Amino acid sequence: MKNFQSYRAEKYSDTKKFTEVEDGIYKTKDPYGITGGDVYVTSLTFEHEPHCLFEDEASPQYIPQLPFECLLDEFCVFVTDFYDAENKASEVTCYQEFGSSDIGDIRKLRTIIGKRFYAVENPDFSEDGDDEDEFFIKIE
Repeated sequence: MKNFQSYRAEKYSDTKKFTEVEDGIYKTKDPYGITGGDVYVTSLTFEHEPHCLFEDEASPQYIPQLPFECLLDEFCVFVTDFYDAENKASEVTCYQEFGSSDIGDIRKLRTIIGKRFYAVENPDFSEDGDDEDEFFIKIE
């Protein structure tokens, strides 16, 4: 995944539901009730890299579990909006909203803006049971 950019969704104009607390970061009610209160959210766009591991069949309508799940884990965030209409209308750009009960996680996630996040095969991996991971994540 590459070319991460901040995305200001139209819904953020609804100041009854969203309060901008920092540039690109909003406070709102947890849409899933996971945290039992408010969450901080931010929206990003990005593009898949078909030549990268796990992304060969990716599209805005189909975001593969890997490396996307690694992104969520790396930054301790979860998806709060998939932007179905925007993703269906786009051939290249993916739209996602991410949330966390900790604003620090959202701040950390936003450091990905302008960078790449992708999986690389581990040349030391073998299926014989050693503890090497099959792949690792690079951020650049």
